[in-house]
Amino acid sequence: MYLHQGMVDTGTQMADNSKTEDTASDSVEAAKNASDKKEKLADQVMQNPQVLAALQERLDNTALTPSSYIETLPKAVKRRIDALKQLQVKCAHIEAKFYEEVHDLERKYAALYQPLFDKRREFINGEAEPTDAESEWHSENEEEEKLAGDLKNVVVIEEKAEAEETNVKGIPDFWFTIFRNVDMLSELVQEYDEPILKHLQDIKVKFSEPGQPMSFSLEFHFGPNDYFSNSVLTKTYKMKSEPDKTDPFSFEGPEIVDCEGCTIDWKKGKNVTVKTIKKKQKHKGRGTVRTITKQVPNDSFFNFFSPIKVSGDGESLDEDSEFTLAADFEIGHFFRERIVPRAVLYFTGEAIEDDDNFEEGEEGEEEELEGEEEGEEEEDAESDPKKDSSQPAECKQQ
Repeated sequence: MYLHQGMVDTGTQMADNSKTEDTASDSVEAAKNASDKKEKLADQVMQNPQVLAALQERLDNTALTPSSYIETLPKAVKRRIDALKQLQVKCAHIEAKFYEEVHDLERKYAALYQPLFDKRREFINGEAEPTDAESEWHSENEEEEKLAGDLKNVVVIEEKAEAEETNVKGIPDFWFTIFRNVDMLSELVQEYDEPILKHLQDIKVKFSEPGQPMSFSLEFHFGPNDYFSNSVLTKTYKMKSEPDKTDPFSFEGPEIVDCEGCTIDWKKGKNVTVKTIKKKQKHKGRGTVRTITKQVPNDSFFNFFSPIKVSGDGESLDEDSEFTLAADFEIGHFFRERIVPRAVLYFTGEAIEDDDNFEEGEEGEEEELEGEEEGEEEEDAESDPKKDSSQPAECKQQ
């Protein structure tokens, strides 16, 4: 009986082993079939020229990426590259010192310019008259002007008499005319700003003193007027000339990091930076309606003296505030670098024409270069006899 039971167990075990072998065989067969399908699919995909082109482009781009190339370099070479970066940071700090000395030079030469600017202010405001030697100027169109002058001799006496009668003082609306001529400034000026700007007598640039943090101030000097009691409105721009600790390689010279305006002492009812509106309010319980007045901000150039304050606690500004602040920095820099040093040329429009010609020249040069490249492509096409001349126009443009 025991023999019979062992034979039964052995038979059962053999049956189980047979099933296991069949299952394993089926799994191997299924895996083989799946592998064959993948290989066939891969073959089909790799025979598709578009897929091959895409893969090749991806490989090319990967190969051309600088970071991917650096990753392939030996550890010893990477170590030397890190040493070069250390040297680059030291170069950035030396460059920062260079710009600090440039700022000192600007301060030094500003003192040399100032007597000339003071005389300019006197001529503009009629505080002094230029001598014949000071007013002598030979223009490019001198001969044409001489001929025109001969034709106008008849009315010279009348013009002199009219000038004496009107008693024109200095150069009327000098700075206001500059505001109108320069698009960057005219966009800020509203119609109700114009009467105030006609009282603007001078604009000065002042640099921070030695030992103080790098900055510059714009001083707008006004004559007595009916709008505010200030004789000078100021705007100070704070600058930084040192590499950022977190990103030292981004350093490209001094940058404006903040600015401060001043308080304008407006006379009663003359503040153009706000406007009064009337608003009706309805009482929820009684249903009665009352009219209230409130002041809201108003567009004006004089908002220039109430800039957005950069947060000192590290909070980021919203996108609109960042754009407004960037535009403010650009205007301040433009006053310092262009308007104040070359005021007469912006009054006459000559500096504006120079700026326009420079921009047009850059665009023209770019177009000319593009034309040359197209010409080279056409020459290559003509010089290659193997190319089919019957090729469609679309292919030639690609």
